[in-house]
Amino acid sequence: MLRRTAPDPGVVVLALDRPDVHNALDAALVSALHREFEELGADVRAVVLASTTPGRFCAGADLAVPDAERRQVSDDLYALYERMVRLPVPVVAAVDGPAVGGGAQLALAADVRIGSPRARWKFAGPGHGLSVGPWAMPSTVGRRAVEMVLSQRFVDADESVATGLLDRTADDPLAAAVELARGVAHLDADAVRRAKEHVVAGERLLERLAAERAANAAVFTGAVRR
Repeated sequence: MLRRTAPDPGVVVLALDRPDVHNALDAALVSALHREFEELGADVRAVVLASTTPGRFCAGADLAVPDAERRQVSDDLYALYERMVRLPVPVVAAVDGPAVGGGAQLALAADVRIGSPRARWKFAGPGHGLSVGPWAMPSTVGRRAVEMVLSQRFVDADESVATGLLDRTADDPLAAAVELARGVAHLDADAVRRAKEHVVAGERLLERLAAERAANAAVFTGAVRR
């Protein structure tokens, strides 16, 4: 469900590995992600978040699990996003394929996002009675976030780069992400930590994340709206 590799000293790749359900997020996968981020050693200088399957990133919450699990997964995901944002080392997301709902937020919680031409985003929260993703979008797409969230449409790779959802595209986003992480591993660790902290503080990411988490938890039962 989650594959961990260390292609270079100081670099860890965490790859989602539920290809049969497009890497949909269930309790076991979210728990595995929490565990990996919590247990990162002091020697890790950068993390790459990816998928084991070309053309797929993450379909969001697993709709096949019981309602109670989906509700818990939703809250656990917000805790995961906070853990990623607070992490003292950068997270680079390699987005090769659709990133939907919780999967879109997973990529947005990363510090850098490199996508393939197949990358697409969809913020489907309002269709399920939720506001999903706006906590991270003011610092990327700005007020265009409102249209993306309300339309619930797919945002393709070109528009994603133009608006800031993606930092850039590459034919092989995983290779590009690992290359960037490898370079970060050779930088001054404390300077990297401070640079990330200053950006996070200036963007009020954690404040917005906490507000969205609380509001969704107050209304979400886990039930799927058809």
